Amino acid sequence: MDKPKVVLGVSGGIAAYKACELLRRLTESGHDTTVVPTASALHFVGAPTWAALSGHPVSTEVWSDVHEVPHVRIGQGADLVVVAPATADLLAKAAHGLADDLLTNTLLTARCPVVFAPAMHTEMWEHPATQENVATLRRRGAVVVEPAVGRLTGADSGKGRLPDPDAIFAVCRRVLARGPVAPDLAGRHVVVSAGGTREPLDPVRYLGNRSSGKQGYALAATAAARGARVTLVAANSALPDPAGVDLVRVGTAVQLREAVLKAAADADAVVMAAAVADFRPASYATGKIKKRDGEEPPTVVLVRNPDVLAEVSADPARPGQVVVGFAAETDDVLANGRAKLRRKGCDLLVVNEVGETRTFGSSANEAVVLAADGTETPVPYGPKEDLADTVWDLVAERLTGG
Repeated sequence: MDKPKVVLGVSGGIAAYKACELLRRLTESGHDTTVVPTASALHFVGAPTWAALSGHPVSTEVWSDVHEVPHVRIGQGADLVVVAPATADLLAKAAHGLADDLLTNTLLTARCPVVFAPAMHTEMWEHPATQENVATLRRRGAVVVEPAVGRLTGADSGKGRLPDPDAIFAVCRRVLARGPVAPDLAGRHVVVSAGGTREPLDPVRYLGNRSSGKQGYALAATAAARGARVTLVAANSALPDPAGVDLVRVGTAVQLREAVLKAAADADAVVMAAAVADFRPASYATGKIKKRDGEEPPTVVLVRNPDVLAEVSADPARPGQVVVGFAAETDDVLANGRAKLRRKGCDLLVVNEVGETRTFGSSANEAVVLAADGTETPVPYGPKEDLADTVWDLVAERLTGG
């Protein structure tokens, strides 16, 4: 079989050196990758480096090898174009259809999925002009991942850092897996909760659960690859940040509720994949609870936590908002799931069987997605990304009235 053809565009930012690692991931995983840098990018990483890593000659000019019409042919033959880093200047040119070098010509001729991974200073990213250009590209079907928060050039920190190359590669892999279809969540804002809440008992102990956050992170990553703006509310997960999401870290169920309700105010869909503790200790011991000889262990009194899924379902923040819940069951899985769907009032409920060696911490899952209209969609055992895509398929149908 022919290798998937990927064009890696590199624009002129200090993060260009990180694109070398993305290129290595693409080539080592069997993708035929051509690097198309801008002239400014070559100030950071030279053409010999790109040529050596990709196995293809590198040019920034439309005048090189004119007989092969590279400004048209490169984009026409691509299965995916990814620009990393994408500077504010490059995003502006792409949004306005300017074509003054080989990369911008390639973007105009490409009819395949296009992914932009922006990298710039926070002020540049937040400028209304950049935000409008990003919105324009997303409306046209491009996937523009959100930049990461962290150290920038010099002593500056903030939002604008290029996401980790492994995370960008994961987005590219999901986009390629879906093929030449329009990103059906483009222009949508989705909220995903992930991980497991922890309810403090004393300074060193808590009530928690076994959730790793992998399913929620898979939902966030696949939504980003389908063009959505994603807010990921993560409770106590040690997983690497997925590219292209706004990450909000929380600890307890009360903190998760606050973060979800805030993010859901303008969301098209809310997916509650986090394992939220049903109860918390009624009181918090400011010092470590001691084990004393001859004394019985103290009784821990529990109180109910807020039911975030039921609250969001009962009072959607905007008309047409789709709400998805998860039900982790150990017995009578479907019966308990159907009862929970009626009780919670959400649009969709993903029901899966869990246990010490099942689902929690695994990279695979098996589930049935129950819908409020009575339909049921079984998802066979497989990668959690596959279940995530099924969930987003069902959400997208409801968002478009399908």
